[in-house]
Amino acid sequence: MSTAAEEASPEHSADAPSSGVLKARLLEAFPPFAGRDFRLYFAGQIVSMIGTWIEIVAQGWLVFEITGSAFWVGVAAAAASIPTLLLSLFGGMLVDRYPRKAVLLWTQALLMLLSFIFGAIILAGLATIPVILVLAFMIGSVSAVATPAIQAFISEIVERRHIASAVALNSSIFNASRVIGPVLAGFMITLVGTGGAYIANGVSFIAVIYALLAIRLRDDRPRTTSGEHPIQSIRDGIAYAWAHPLIRTIVIFVAVVSIFGWSFMSMLPVVAKRIFGIGADGMGYLYSAFGFGSLCGTVLVSASSGRVHSGKLVVGGILTFALGLLAFTFTAVLPVALGFLFISGLGMLTAFSTMTGTVQRLVEDRFRGRVMSIYLMVLLGLMPFGNLLMGFVSEHFGTALALRSGALISMAAAVSLFFYRKEISRAWEAYQATTEQE
Repeated sequence: MSTAAEEASPEHSADAPSSGVLKARLLEAFPPFAGRDFRLYFAGQIVSMIGTWIEIVAQGWLVFEITGSAFWVGVAAAAASIPTLLLSLFGGMLVDRYPRKAVLLWTQALLMLLSFIFGAIILAGLATIPVILVLAFMIGSVSAVATPAIQAFISEIVERRHIASAVALNSSIFNASRVIGPVLAGFMITLVGTGGAYIANGVSFIAVIYALLAIRLRDDRPRTTSGEHPIQSIRDGIAYAWAHPLIRTIVIFVAVVSIFGWSFMSMLPVVAKRIFGIGADGMGYLYSAFGFGSLCGTVLVSASSGRVHSGKLVVGGILTFALGLLAFTFTAVLPVALGFLFISGLGMLTAFSTMTGTVQRLVEDRFRGRVMSIYLMVLLGLMPFGNLLMGFVSEHFGTALALRSGALISMAAAVSLFFYRKEISRAWEAYQATTEQE
């Protein structure tokens, strides 16, 4: 007969961990999954985002096939992202003014409709560069409202103490789909063409719409009074973000890396054909290698939330990204290149998941939609300038030089952030003291 002490001994209990223990450990690492609403949201979003990445890859491939020009690939990518710069502040105001779940449902339905229309036009043989640019701009315009709504909605389906982990897991949705979507896109483009890829994206929106309808919120009221003038509401959001020293620093840093770092993605179709001599299916592996590294980075941030200093994750992440991208430009061996893209993705999303989670934790809920719209306007809205710049430099001076320049500038920004960390901490302490007095 075993004693109570023997039953409690490590040797006795370590024979085979129960499913309950394993579940508890997973929830300890990823606490947002304890909530039904977050699980629904996560499942619906990952299906939809896989479709979105299929569409992103299909657009780049379609434009390059029509024009054979790296510059026009950059222009098309810019057309899809420039509405974020123009409309994000308006979108953030809507997110704070109206129920966020309703905003999400309407935007997802509109994106589904536009994907079906885009696919039908391509299948009918009517796709020209002007048509592609117009439709890409329309999709980007709806996304300019949907993206801050998604970020703000997270705070309504998880506890505040779990926001950092939830933000990282939300980023993992984007990056898990980046692993799967481009590979599927490569095969779909080969089998059913780019038009079929757009139709597949339209179908994928059904999953996220179903998930949103199934989510039951306790409180889905708007966060600001509808009587406030929209322009004044936007001004208040900008003033709040600028007065906050840490949010202001993150936004400025994100602006630099968005222009000179993220924009390398628009050149992957060019790299696939010109450097490695591979088709659409091989190009998908380039996107997926970066995406798999990004997925690992976001999971790392979620699991280590609160255990590792965020400043170290940001600076270390950007330096890792830049070094990985630099190494990528010096190899013509595909397996080696995929490894460097993995490292680059790991660094980039470690940094950006940390910054997004930091902003989400710091911002007051009544300003959440507007502040996240400012953050996303800088992150995504400035990408068109980076895409255009990357396309121009690539066309006239070579793709390798374009990518290396962006990596070096991103590295310089990370080093600057490291050297100014003490000044940032002092400004943050002064801001806290001021708000406590108020």
